[in-house]
Amino acid sequence: MKNLSLIITALLGAIAIMLGAFGAHALKEKLGVDALKTFETGVRYQMYHVLVLLFVNTYSQFSSKVKNSISLLFFIGILFFSGSLYAITALGVNPKSIWFVTPLGGLFFIIGWLKLSFSFFKGK
Repeated sequence: MKNLSLIITALLGAIAIMLGAFGAHALKEKLGVDALKTFETGVRYQMYHVLVLLFVNTYSQFSSKVKNSISLLFFIGILFFSGSLYAITALGVNPKSIWFVTPLGGLFFIIGWLKLSFSFFKGK
């Protein structure tokens, strides 16, 4: 799954750039300042985790199992955290209908970071 994780990571990076440009140009006039900041938060967190995923999936000291588990946690975190922010701001989804999705995505990010920390601590 190493190649699959890197392919997904690269695609998520490209999507982050496209969404950032979309937010800066197409949404700038349509969204209020707060909504645009929220959208940008989704893009920023997506890109942060893309960069970490590139590192994780090319780090030779991690087993495939460790790489896959961290990748899955961050992929789900991006989908839930950033995806919910995109849905609320760009698509107009009522935040009350998906109130639990954003913090759930944040929880997946936290668990991914803790797994990464534990993997470094544990070593080979």
